[in-house]
Amino acid sequence: MQRMTALFSAALLSAGLMTVQAHAQQDPAQDPAQDQAGQPQAQAPAQDFSEDQLQQFADASQEIAVISQDYTERLHEAEDEQSQQEVRMEANDKMVEVVEDNGLDVDTFNAIGQAIQQDPELMQRVQEMAEQ
Repeated sequence: MQRMTALFSAALLSAGLMTVQAHAQQDPAQDPAQDQAGQPQAQAPAQDFSEDQLQQFADASQEIAVISQDYTERLHEAEDEQSQQEVRMEANDKMVEVVEDNGLDVDTFNAIGQAIQQDPELMQRVQEMAEQ
Protein backbone atom coordinates (compact mmCIF):
# COMPACT_ATOMS: atom_id res chain seq x y z
CA MET A 1 0.00 0.00 0.00
CA GLN A 2 2.90 2.36 0.70
CA ARG A 3 4.17 2.15 -2.86
CA MET A 4 0.63 2.73 -4.06
CA THR A 5 0.44 5.99 -2.13
CA ALA A 6 3.59 7.15 -3.90
CA LEU A 7 2.08 6.08 -7.21
CA PHE A 8 -1.11 7.96 -6.45
CA SER A 9 0.93 11.09 -5.73
CA ALA A 10 2.84 10.69 -8.98
CA ALA A 11 -0.44 10.07 -10.74
CA LEU A 12 -1.80 13.30 -9.40
CA LEU A 13 1.27 15.09 -10.66
CA SER A 14 0.88 13.55 -14.07
CA ALA A 15 -2.83 14.27 -14.02
CA GLY A 16 -1.88 17.87 -13.39
CA LEU A 17 -0.24 17.82 -16.79
CA MET A 18 -3.71 17.21 -18.19
CA THR A 19 -5.23 19.87 -15.88
CA VAL A 20 -7.13 17.36 -13.76
CA GLN A 21 -7.21 17.94 -10.01
CA ALA A 22 -7.45 15.20 -7.41
CA HIS A 23 -6.49 14.61 -3.79
CA ALA A 24 -4.66 11.84 -1.95
CA GLN A 25 -3.70 11.28 1.63
CA GLN A 26 -0.28 10.05 2.64
CA ASP A 27 1.07 8.79 5.91
CA PRO A 28 4.47 10.53 6.21
CA ALA A 29 5.70 7.77 8.51
CA GLN A 30 5.32 5.30 5.64
CA ASP A 31 6.62 7.53 2.84
CA PRO A 32 10.28 6.79 2.03
CA ALA A 33 10.62 10.28 0.51
CA GLN A 34 10.15 11.76 3.98
CA ASP A 35 12.61 11.63 6.87
CA GLN A 36 11.76 10.77 10.50
CA ALA A 37 10.46 14.30 11.19
CA GLY A 38 8.16 14.11 8.18
CA GLN A 39 10.25 16.53 6.14
CA PRO A 40 10.91 15.78 2.47
CA GLN A 41 14.39 14.46 1.87
CA ALA A 42 16.63 16.04 -0.73
CA GLN A 43 15.88 14.34 -4.00
CA ALA A 44 18.52 12.75 -6.16
CA PRO A 45 19.43 14.54 -9.39
CA ALA A 46 17.17 13.70 -12.29
CA GLN A 47 18.36 10.67 -14.20
CA ASP A 48 18.29 10.24 -17.92
CA PHE A 49 15.20 8.52 -19.21
CA SER A 50 14.86 7.04 -22.67
CA GLU A 51 12.44 8.51 -25.19
CA ASP A 52 10.46 5.26 -24.92
CA GLN A 53 10.17 5.62 -21.14
CA LEU A 54 9.05 9.22 -21.46
CA GLN A 55 6.45 8.24 -24.06
CA GLN A 56 5.25 5.39 -21.84
CA PHE A 57 4.98 7.85 -18.95
CA ALA A 58 3.01 10.30 -21.12
CA ASP A 59 0.66 7.55 -22.31
CA ALA A 60 0.13 6.18 -18.81
CA SER A 61 -0.38 9.70 -17.45
CA GLN A 62 -3.25 10.34 -19.82
CA GLU A 63 -5.01 7.16 -18.73
CA ILE A 64 -4.27 7.88 -15.08
CA ALA A 65 -5.73 11.37 -15.43
CA VAL A 66 -9.06 9.80 -16.40
CA ILE A 67 -8.85 7.29 -13.55
CA SER A 68 -7.95 10.04 -11.08
CA GLN A 69 -10.90 12.14 -12.13
CA ASP A 70 -13.32 9.22 -11.93
CA TYR A 71 -12.09 8.03 -8.56
CA THR A 72 -11.92 11.53 -7.11
CA GLU A 73 -15.64 11.84 -7.81
CA ARG A 74 -16.25 8.44 -6.24
CA LEU A 75 -14.10 9.38 -3.23
CA HIS A 76 -16.21 12.47 -2.59
CA GLU A 77 -19.37 10.34 -2.80
CA ALA A 78 -18.08 7.76 -0.31
CA GLU A 79 -20.02 7.95 2.93
CA ASP A 80 -17.43 6.87 5.49
CA GLU A 81 -13.71 6.31 5.99
CA GLN A 82 -14.00 2.59 5.18
CA SER A 83 -15.67 3.35 1.85
CA GLN A 84 -13.09 6.04 1.06
CA GLN A 85 -10.25 3.61 1.77
CA GLU A 86 -11.82 1.02 -0.54
CA VAL A 87 -12.09 3.63 -3.32
CA ARG A 88 -8.44 4.64 -2.83
CA MET A 89 -7.25 1.03 -2.96
CA GLU A 90 -9.26 0.30 -6.10
CA ALA A 91 -7.92 3.46 -7.77
CA ASN A 92 -4.35 2.57 -6.84
CA ASP A 93 -4.75 -0.94 -8.24
CA LYS A 94 -6.07 0.44 -11.52
CA MET A 95 -3.24 2.99 -11.75
CA VAL A 96 -0.60 0.32 -11.14
CA GLU A 97 -2.19 -1.77 -13.87
CA VAL A 98 -2.11 1.18 -16.31
CA VAL A 99 1.54 1.91 -15.54
CA GLU A 100 2.54 -1.72 -16.04
CA ASP A 101 0.39 -2.08 -19.17
CA ASN A 102 2.31 0.86 -20.62
CA GLY A 103 5.63 -0.92 -20.07
CA LEU A 104 6.89 0.85 -16.94
CA ASP A 105 7.29 -0.25 -13.37
CA VAL A 106 5.91 1.86 -10.54
CA ASP A 107 9.35 3.03 -9.39
CA THR A 108 10.31 4.27 -12.87
CA PHE A 109 6.94 6.00 -13.28
CA ASN A 110 7.42 7.72 -9.92
CA ALA A 111 11.02 8.67 -10.76
CA ILE A 112 9.92 10.30 -14.01
CA GLY A 113 7.14 12.09 -12.15
CA GLN A 114 9.67 13.49 -9.68
CA ALA A 115 12.10 14.39 -12.45
CA ILE A 116 9.54 16.44 -14.36
CA GLN A 117 8.78 18.39 -11.19
CA GLN A 118 12.42 19.45 -11.07
CA ASP A 119 13.05 19.96 -14.78
CA PRO A 120 10.75 22.30 -16.73
CA GLU A 121 12.30 21.23 -20.04
CA LEU A 122 11.59 17.59 -19.30
CA MET A 123 8.03 18.50 -18.33
CA GLN A 124 7.61 20.31 -21.65
CA ARG A 125 8.88 17.25 -23.56
CA VAL A 126 6.46 14.96 -21.75
CA GLN A 127 3.56 17.36 -22.34
CA GLU A 128 4.37 17.44 -26.06
CA MET A 129 4.47 13.63 -26.14
CA ALA A 130 1.09 13.50 -24.41
CA GLU A 131 -0.41 15.81 -27.04
CA GLN A 132 0.71 13.65 -29.96
